[in-house]
Amino acid sequence: MFRTFILATTALAALPAFAGEVNVYSYRQPELIEPLIAGFQQATGNTANVVYIDNGITERLVAEGPRSPADLIFTVDVARLEEAREAGVTQPVQSEILNANIPAEMRDPDGNWFGLTTRARIVYASKERVGEGEVTTYEDLADPKWAGRICTRSGTHAYNIALLSAIIEHDGIEAATDWAEGVKANLARPPEGGDRDQVKAIWAGECDIALGNTYYMGAMLADPEQQDWANAVRLDFPTFADGSGTHVNISGVAMVKGASNEAEALAFMEYLSSPEAQQIYAEVVNEYPVTPGTPPSDLVASWGELTPDTTSLTAVASNRAEALKIMQSIDFDN
Repeated sequence: MFRTFILATTALAALPAFAGEVNVYSYRQPELIEPLIAGFQQATGNTANVVYIDNGITERLVAEGPRSPADLIFTVDVARLEEAREAGVTQPVQSEILNANIPAEMRDPDGNWFGLTTRARIVYASKERVGEGEVTTYEDLADPKWAGRICTRSGTHAYNIALLSAIIEHDGIEAATDWAEGVKANLARPPEGGDRDQVKAIWAGECDIALGNTYYMGAMLADPEQQDWANAVRLDFPTFADGSGTHVNISGVAMVKGASNEAEALAFMEYLSSPEAQQIYAEVVNEYPVTPGTPPSDLVASWGELTPDTTSLTAVASNRAEALKIMQSIDFDN
């Protein structure tokens, strides 16, 4: 089977635009996408050519304008999807298949982007030092009982901005500011590293709980050097104090404005929402499928039951500028 994965530095001319092909700019790493490319080709006979880009997809599309060879973008975090929509580099897609397979809160109301998987932002808790049931809500993390016991990555990272954006949506700006200040006061150390580094810190005894995304547990368990970190923690699924579920974010897809291969691009989008592709996502990336009725992998299911917050992700993403302002105004990282 023909599958192409091209580094971001590859010349644009290296991306062909022949019939039966679709060209993709992707934040998602090639090893995560390759099984989906193979499944798409087998299901449709079309080929997908993927350029992996570490950052700046929206800026690149703006710079390329109508000359861009890209038909689709794959990205993580609803804020990046909204960024692309706001920059005018996406186009609305109308598809009964996509609308049937993807819940309304997981897609743009006008069809500019569609969620493909969800990842929950949860609490990694020390099995030795934190009892089951001690962590119940996100708001509880600002309680002084956690003073000197929390680790997290930068407060201005997209994952934490998304969580704070959700808290703004649920509790309001004033309460969200108080929450951010409370969490900062409870930190065991200044924010540093990624989510896996926080789990390592728990294992090392530097803190007792940490914010992190669920799928990192799968990555750590697959790495012999990180298995001890993973086995030192338990995943707790906080909810919001108003009774809503656990905060989730998405990976998603959007069709590029002026796409040269619209039919193939739409076919790929619809394939990605199919039970077959959703099951591949579940097994390969340790995330939760968005299509109702598609179960998570056995490994993901073993971490605990997820009841996702059903608040519109578009509404959550609309708060990201205010969330960033809060983190910067309280100097969260210092």
